[in-house]
Amino acid sequence: MNLNFPRPDAALLARAAKLPSATIHEAMGRKGALPAAIKPVSSRWKICGPALTVKAKPFNNINIHRAIYLAKPGDVLVVDVGGGYEAGYFGEIMAHACKVRGLGGLVIDGCVRDADLLEEIGFPVFARGLAIQGTTKDEGGAIAEALTIGNVTVVPGDVINGDRDGVVVVAKANLAAALDASEAREDKEAGTIAALKSGKSTIELYGWAPLPKGQ
Repeated sequence: MNLNFPRPDAALLARAAKLPSATIHEAMGRKGALPAAIKPVSSRWKICGPALTVKAKPFNNINIHRAIYLAKPGDVLVVDVGGGYEAGYFGEIMAHACKVRGLGGLVIDGCVRDADLLEEIGFPVFARGLAIQGTTKDEGGAIAEALTIGNVTVVPGDVINGDRDGVVVVAKANLAAALDASEAREDKEAGTIAALKSGKSTIELYGWAPLPKGQ
């Protein structure tokens, strides 16, 4: 376990936090999207921060507890539960602990519980869903090691950007280039929207084949 992995520059993180997850995904060549089932418990939540990865044994959340106290402020816990989805790995108590520690959020390829209380506490949690089944505290798993969720590998220090649409992972080595491409895409789309408002069609603007006559 190496907890001294480099985190991205604060200025780059601030730029990333302003961008939608879908924009970053598209700008990177449609890469980095975590499974669509992983969504914010509250639709208002957004996260952006460096990943601290957690491998949990199925139905066991001891490593999530440990990671809360190993993480640095702003870190986003990214948790793989080994396919044991039918349990609530995280809830009210852990959310309070994370908020006190100043963590940036939780992304878990599994379920959580205490949804109403999580909203009240205001700590952003992205999960596959809600489940009430409890967990054990057995040994096993790992912290701060590369893991794979869906078809995306997450390495400690990679940037996690999540919003209502979903979650995207940006490799820390590619962050600056991804941000440049994403901001250019946002600027281009702003121009497209302005042209649409002036009366242009998407067919014209994107150079697609014209509509058949009479349509």
